[in-house]
Amino acid sequence: MSQVSTAPQPKLLAIAWPIFVEQALRMLIGTVDTFMVSHVSDGAVAALGVANQLIILFLIIFNFVGIGASIVLTHHLGARDHAGARDITRTAIAVNTWLGIIASILVCAGAAPLLRAMQLPDDLMQYGLPFLSLMGGSLFLEAMGMSIAAVLRANKFTRDAMYVAVLQNVLNVAGNCITLFGLFGCPKLGVFGVALSSVISRICSCTALWILLRHRTHITLGASDFLRVQRDKVGRILRFGLPAAGENLCYWLAFMLVTTFVAKLGADSLATQSYTLQLQRLVMLFSISIGLGTEILIGHLVGAGEFDVAYRELLKSLRTGLITAFGAILVVAAAGPWAIRLFTSNPTIIHGSIVLLRIAIVLEVGRVFNLVVINSLRATGDVGFPIRMAMLSMWCVWVPLAWLLGLHFGWGLVGIWIAMTLDEWTRGVMMYRRWKLRRWVQHAKQSRAHVAQPAAAAPTEYLVSPESV
Repeated sequence: MSQVSTAPQPKLLAIAWPIFVEQALRMLIGTVDTFMVSHVSDGAVAALGVANQLIILFLIIFNFVGIGASIVLTHHLGARDHAGARDITRTAIAVNTWLGIIASILVCAGAAPLLRAMQLPDDLMQYGLPFLSLMGGSLFLEAMGMSIAAVLRANKFTRDAMYVAVLQNVLNVAGNCITLFGLFGCPKLGVFGVALSSVISRICSCTALWILLRHRTHITLGASDFLRVQRDKVGRILRFGLPAAGENLCYWLAFMLVTTFVAKLGADSLATQSYTLQLQRLVMLFSISIGLGTEILIGHLVGAGEFDVAYRELLKSLRTGLITAFGAILVVAAAGPWAIRLFTSNPTIIHGSIVLLRIAIVLEVGRVFNLVVINSLRATGDVGFPIRMAMLSMWCVWVPLAWLLGLHFGWGLVGIWIAMTLDEWTRGVMMYRRWKLRRWVQHAKQSRAHVAQPAAAAPTEYLVSPESV
């Protein structure tokens, strides 16, 4: 097979470390919110934990456009088809904006019923309802921002999204301090103030991303781009994005259902899981950043037709991810007793969180396979297998075992987290086997066939300015 000549591939670390910082800062927003709200009460933290799950559910829905667009973009860019990449960029941003508008309306109108469906206790509604209403109303900003950030990352401008995340965090922390503690004459707004500062930081970060998009890609969107979306481009994005969204949605729906099991155990159990997840997510960041960085590299290699190089690239990335995640979770588990006390003084919550962090040592190693290998399978176009395995494992292993061990046998949070660990390892082993057998190669060939292959001798246009990463 003839291959398109490409520039030397950047190393994984050059792409992954800005993604790590960006994702860490975005995750830090939730951690900072949780830390500051813990000064209100543990009940307020539990309410925010439930409300945030609903917000994250919609973010997962938005992310399917970002995932699909990113994969298709890497194929076009790997093949140096810059005109096709521009069309995909405009389509992705327009589609996600409309999805965000619809989601904002739905959440604002149905905040109370959604929280009741999540089994939030009535005495905690005073915290969860205003937070969800305000955060939900600004979801369209997050939808736009996610699609633009995905475009920048696909073009290997991973540092740009990182800089925006820094801006958003600074504004969020400053806003939280002002609205929670009544600085500069501002009234103390409690949980509502936390949501308000988050919305303001979203507005600023979305504006910054639009500016960077124009600067890096020289692309602008007019009203017609939002009203006349190219159907064939949407179809290609959905071909990759929908299965990815289905897998992520499957995971989050299972997690939300399992959270209702946790809610039945009481407010202390909800708070324990919420605090533990804040620390555990720090470890997940390593796997997420390595997985996203590998996806970008694999996508470009598939576009260039370099399948053997892609095969070896994944194996190297997986080794890096396993070593990094294992070391990180050991550090977090060791520091857990001290770190949890920053959030709460409740001895029951502290003890429960320490136990869950020890279980997470096994859980996070298994999660590496899913976050790294699945992203690479998607980048090749092999999108069907991950969603089939997700449905089988999550709903036949995780959910039933969580109920059986956690509620029926009375093991509580320990039983629920053991079930989660078994699910991660079941899927992880199957993903690794899929890659090793090279079942993805046929999908990679089909994906490359849909991309225009311009002559390599004299490309005249660039989607991005030819700067080094």
